[in-house]
Amino acid sequence: MGLEDRRGVDIDVYQPAEDSHLLAQAACDRLAGADDETRASEPRGDDPRDGATGPLVLEVGTGSGYVAGRIDDETSARVVAADLNPHAVRQAQERGLEAVRADLVAPFADGAFDAVVFNPPYLPTNPENEWDDWMERALSGGEDGRAVIDPFLSRVGRVLAPDGVVYLLVSSLTGVEEVVEEAGEHGFSAVAIADDSFPFETLTVLELLT
Repeated sequence: MGLEDRRGVDIDVYQPAEDSHLLAQAACDRLAGADDETRASEPRGDDPRDGATGPLVLEVGTGSGYVAGRIDDETSARVVAADLNPHAVRQAQERGLEAVRADLVAPFADGAFDAVVFNPPYLPTNPENEWDDWMERALSGGEDGRAVIDPFLSRVGRVLAPDGVVYLLVSSLTGVEEVVEEAGEHGFSAVAIADDSFPFETLTVLELLT
């Protein structure tokens, strides 16, 4: 499935699709079962939590804010939605979410988040066929599909609290085993917690723990 097949009427912001629904449900199921009181009692120092009673969750690459909105509605978590795309940040804010413009996890404090959720750009793309727009950035994972996933894995550990967790959506088009191996290089163990198969790909949600 090419990028053109994923494009909708709104060409600036990625709208919810099968991958969004799978990731949202898996993250909500896991977070709803977390011991909020235990997590809230763990010291964070100068933490952006500011008295929140549930876990603090970051969604990287929030797009329309669908996944972050589901987590906000269905769990006790406080959610921060982030995206490099200013149009996506605006849409997420219009949903009532706390949303900021950010490149992956760059602006966030060390050890700030109990969980990080990410539906990354993962479609393998020939550089000669790339389009220079925001939808391209939301979908294209470079030649191997991991051009954004690999930098994310190298950086996300910094912003995780002790016992923090990552929920990462990956595709068979990207290579699940390759992503698991890369995660291991950065100190994560990976477990598949949800998957869904389609004629063109299988989608998997990985739970990454340190």
